[in-house]
Amino acid sequence: QLQLVESGGGLAQPGGSLRLSCVVSTSNLDYYLVGWFRQAPGKEREGVSCISSTGRIDYVDSVKDRFIISRDDAKSTFYLQMNSLKPDDTADYYCAVGRIGWKPALVSKSYDYWGQGTQVTVSS
Repeated sequence: QLQLVESGGGLAQPGGSLRLSCVVSTSNLDYYLVGWFRQAPGKEREGVSCISSTGRIDYVDSVKDRFIISRDDAKSTFYLQMNSLKPDDTADYYCAVGRIGWKPALVSKSYDYWGQGTQVTVSS
């Protein structure tokens, strides 16, 4: 059973930036698919971005050209750099890890382990 610990959420102004981190309790993170999801109040959970074990990256259209996902497998950590933030980005953000590492996916069923969530609020 993997443990995922997120950090980096908080309050940002529109146009600002935040960086989320997710530390995973494994020395073999390179085998796994890693991803970020978010859930806004009253809305369903949405896949934001992911990186497969082979380095394939995907983003939901609403964050393309603003968010950057990356991973540092040596540190068992992956990140979501969020730039040009908008009020619509306000949500609880969750990191997730999937055992089928090679296939990028932005659907919850592709992930087996989840972080506890961190709140991101974008407001002036």
